[in-house]
Amino acid sequence: MGIFDKIKNGLKKTRDALFGRIDKLLKSFTKIDDELFEELEELLVMGDVGMYTAEKICDELRRRVKEGGITDPREIRRLLEETVTEMLKGGQELDTSTKPSIILVIGVNGVGKTTTIGKLAARFVREGKKVILAAADTFRAAAIDQLEIWAERSGADIIRQNEGSDPAAVVFDAISAAKARGADIIIADTAGRLHNKKNLMAELAKINRIIDREMPDSAKEVLLVLDATTGQNAVNQTKEFKNAAGITGIVLTKLDGTAKGGVVLAIKEELDVPVKFIGVGEQIDDLQPFDPEEFAKALFIDEDGEPMETAPAPAEKTEEQPEENEYAPATAAIWAQIDAEAEAEKQRQEEEKDEEAENTAKEQARIAAEKEKEEQLKRAAERKERARSKYNWNTAPASEDNASGGEDDDWLKQWRSGDNGQ
Repeated sequence: MGIFDKIKNGLKKTRDALFGRIDKLLKSFTKIDDELFEELEELLVMGDVGMYTAEKICDELRRRVKEGGITDPREIRRLLEETVTEMLKGGQELDTSTKPSIILVIGVNGVGKTTTIGKLAARFVREGKKVILAAADTFRAAAIDQLEIWAERSGADIIRQNEGSDPAAVVFDAISAAKARGADIIIADTAGRLHNKKNLMAELAKINRIIDREMPDSAKEVLLVLDATTGQNAVNQTKEFKNAAGITGIVLTKLDGTAKGGVVLAIKEELDVPVKFIGVGEQIDDLQPFDPEEFAKALFIDEDGEPMETAPAPAEKTEEQPEENEYAPATAAIWAQIDAEAEAEKQRQEEEKDEEAENTAKEQARIAAEKEKEEQLKRAAERKERARSKYNWNTAPASEDNASGGEDDDWLKQWRSGDNGQ
């Protein structure tokens, strides 16, 4: 399977979910208007392109349509492919111009960082370069052993220390070994803690100081590995790592397993960070250098490798010839159903509001009754206290049977009636 076929197959889910829908959208319009661009922008946002990038793409399409005097909606597909290609261009080449060069690989755990390092090493070894891997992720259990397996598979050397060692010391040893052995490229693995952990950033800063001191004139790349399936969260990770670690490029893995490949556009346009490699499969050669033209082309072709066919634009609707279009706007019957559902939803909300108001009123009445009862008890206690004070009684009789007649009985009756004699 050729390189382009790997990319085409790896982007199938994104192509079907996003650009396939865009193709259908364009077929459903007979003219280019604001409604078309609004629906196109909505599809782009849903495809994880991001609001900012989606707006910029549609603004650029409007400009090209106006300048070219284009009226056929089918031409939008071609313009979109050109726009996507141009937006993705720039900075995707990996700088390994010096001997040795160093590639620092960072990223949170679980994104495929160690696997990416192994695949990068295999690519460089196939190109005839001598590669040294630095096992600087010394904190994660089995990380060193995993990297050692990849070193054996790819034919690269590995520099390692015991688990828990200083990562910067491992990088220092790798640099020394590279100089002594005449290696072309050093690839350093790093700890994959979350990007908001201060100790990780301090660790990266220490590693960078070692690199700057020992290899001041060497080419250096700082690659952030991202999982494409996380969609817009990948953009957030890029933003955090860019601010803290000065990344020079992105490796976007697992593109073959997601429909969120549009995030490539968001990362490049919103954060100005180029994508340098994409992972489109599980095999060792499925990590491919990012090519904007091939990427865009793979998004706009069918399974046979041909550009997506665009059906002839529907004829203008006339009284004699009703418009027949499977992608046409909803009919009056459908709109009537939508209106009915909206009315039912409105009625349900009003009923819920009435029920809530009734429950609130009941609760307020209950609180008022309890308050009144408390006031009555309070007044009764006050009357009893005044009666006790007047008749110099320390305690009230427990019942009528306790009354001994005379003044006692007179007090009891007055106390029961609430008359304090004042």
